[in-house]
Amino acid sequence: MIAKISSGKSTAGLIRYLFDTKAAKGHTDPHLVGSWDGFAPDPGRAEDSDAVRKLLVADLDLHVKQAGRLGRAPEKHVWHCSVRAAESDRILTDEQWADVARRVVHATGIAPEGDPDGCRWVAVRHAPDHIHIAATTVRADLRTARHWNDYLTADRELAAVEKDHGLQQVVRGDRTAAKRPTRAEQEKAKRAGSKTTARERLRAAARTAVAAAASAEEFLVLLEHTEGVLVDVNRFPSGDVRGYTLALEGDTNSGAEPIWYSGSKLAPDLSWPRISERLTGTTATARPWQDAITAIEDIPRALAHDGASAAQAHITALGETLDALPLLAPAPYREELRRAAAAFERASRSRIHAENHHAARLRGAVRAMLRTPPPNSPDGTLLALLLDTIVLATAATLRWHDLHHHDQQVTATRDALTHLHVAADQAAVTALATVKQVQPTSPAVRLRYERVVRMVLPEHADTILNAADWDALAATLARADTNGLDPVEVLRAVAQRPLDDARYPARLLAWRIQQTTHTAQTPRPAPLAPQPTPGPTPQPGGPRTRH
Repeated sequence: MIAKISSGKSTAGLIRYLFDTKAAKGHTDPHLVGSWDGFAPDPGRAEDSDAVRKLLVADLDLHVKQAGRLGRAPEKHVWHCSVRAAESDRILTDEQWADVARRVVHATGIAPEGDPDGCRWVAVRHAPDHIHIAATTVRADLRTARHWNDYLTADRELAAVEKDHGLQQVVRGDRTAAKRPTRAEQEKAKRAGSKTTARERLRAAARTAVAAAASAEEFLVLLEHTEGVLVDVNRFPSGDVRGYTLALEGDTNSGAEPIWYSGSKLAPDLSWPRISERLTGTTATARPWQDAITAIEDIPRALAHDGASAAQAHITALGETLDALPLLAPAPYREELRRAAAAFERASRSRIHAENHHAARLRGAVRAMLRTPPPNSPDGTLLALLLDTIVLATAATLRWHDLHHHDQQVTATRDALTHLHVAADQAAVTALATVKQVQPTSPAVRLRYERVVRMVLPEHADTILNAADWDALAATLARADTNGLDPVEVLRAVAQRPLDDARYPARLLAWRIQQTTHTAQTPRPAPLAPQPTPGPTPQPGGPRTRH
């Protein structure tokens, strides 16, 4: 069930609308299902509906008029709450809807149960799937009702109603979601021929800059050199950054001025204090690609055993990894990875505060990846391993959010997984073909390594051996064997890392073995002299920056 709450100045106007069967579509049988005392006049069941409607308005407004004579009536004294059931819910009876209404007015403070001075209210049903609760917010003791946070309290009560009545449990938010584009913003983007609004494009730009930046100041520098983005930095007299706002070049108001968005208006975790906290103490690593994979492989364990604040830090860092992936992956996978990052953006936040130092290793590795060419991996197994490892971590994130009843995050994580599966499968095609081509195997050789699999991984053996990518794992074991490594020990080593959530355990093991034995299969290049980390390079024709 979903509640929608508003306020107004005219009791008569609201009641007229609720009982209108001509101008209002869908009002086929408006009638009362409940009221403050159970005896309110019902215009929907009266012969002279106009007269009864006026009587009902007078009854609802009684305490408002009394308070008005004392100068104590609020200007917006009308409280209006519509409650709608899900499409899949069964049709409730009038008595059941009356119970819903009583629970809502009690929970919100409009008319607490057992309070003789509660506000006057009625519940009107004019369609099978919803009701409208109309109330006046002056109590019988002429005080104004205390109904702060009424939407949250109503929503919480409706969640309990769903369980009590066996209805569909609607996905609910936790007030950590990024603000959605307004209708005006959406229409403006459509007129400009864009699929995304300025707010969404700026949010994506900011999240990419966070993923790439090694410090809070570099975050601003990266934004300043992002094509089409204007940056306004607000500083204290000391020179320290106080905050920042972004605008999209060409997105102007009626006065031809840029429309600016603060970081916190783009998303709760893009405020300057939150970004500074996340980027404090981040250092690049020497082997970023391998370190990133190792850190991501540890996320399922961390989510299962570490505290909630540490777990949230790992999820936040995983979100930053997804934001960076489109900059690192080949063109065929970028669109799916962008969609995965956009979906996971909602999953990367919750009401739990992240202790970001727990994820410093992954965050540092990702930033170094953006500055370091990937190790030579002509067979594509490095990217394939990275993507399959991210899939495992994302599946663990789904479990963690579900355990903590983070409904919106669960939905977002599922969406992200859908896109990650596509990208991982695309990356696997080339890698699997290359592995099997480099080291083809005969039936006798496959039989030999089948015994190895059954000995090392008896619980996963049938899944692995019946998979289409079993040939690739057998070829990888044969290649390790050819290079003088014990296939039993090699398989045992890589099987110590998480495997239970793998959709295709055979190919995941093949990627791990390829990377684990890479140094044994290829000559180690001569070490290079240390090189300074390059800073961001300004793009030609970059945007203007306001300071």
